Amino acid sequence: MWQRTFGKNDVESGATQPLYPMMLESPELRWNFIRKIYSIVAFQLLLTVIIGAIVVSVKPISTFFTTTGAGLFFYILLIITPFIVLCPLSYYYQKHPVNFILLGVFTVAIAGAIGLTCAYTSGKVILEAVILTAVVVVSLTLYTFWAAKRGYDFNFLGPFLFGAIIVLMVFSFIQIFFPLGRISEMIYGCLASVIFCGYIVYDTDNLIKRYTYDDYIWASVSLYLDIINLFLSLLTVFRAADN
Repeated sequence: MWQRTFGKNDVESGATQPLYPMMLESPELRWNFIRKIYSIVAFQLLLTVIIGAIVVSVKPISTFFTTTGAGLFFYILLIITPFIVLCPLSYYYQKHPVNFILLGVFTVAIAGAIGLTCAYTSGKVILEAVILTAVVVVSLTLYTFWAAKRGYDFNFLGPFLFGAIIVLMVFSFIQIFFPLGRISEMIYGCLASVIFCGYIVYDTDNLIKRYTYDDYIWASVSLYLDIINLFLSLLTVFRAADN
């Protein structure tokens, strides 16, 4: 009587359950879409870690970018490349394999910039930021799925997050021209961390309910940027506290 046969329906029974009340589409199709998004984001994060580790460990790379005129030019190019790539990506986001090529260039450029940022940061600070980012992302993702299952909706966060990101951008410009010291850096980092925590919940909720199946590139870009910006925000906080 202790024997039980586990079939396919037992293993994948969760895929047949609605992700939120009054769900009209097929749960299986939505779960396949979600798995696809997280697979892409996982690859982006893995590529970011590899490139960032190379930049941090190979000192001549960071030295070239920070001590030579040509390096400064390429550093600026590295910073603006993601913004440039977003233009053709908005047009070709449904055209395979061009969309994945552009997404790869986008990810490599961001990974290089993050590597240069981490090259002049202590390993302890980087590790703290990585651990806390991972814990927060997993916790907020699980919470959003749990909340969506119980009928909560986070679409109302959109206008508030947009306003908050505008405040954050203005604050960063003020910080550039009128540096206010370590305390202001910690305030900026804490404010940015809260904002991008909100974006993780908001974009995860959109992933569950609103993104269409053809929007997998934009969904991946949104979640990837949320995670990266959260990491950079926490890195700013820990670095300011460490000085």
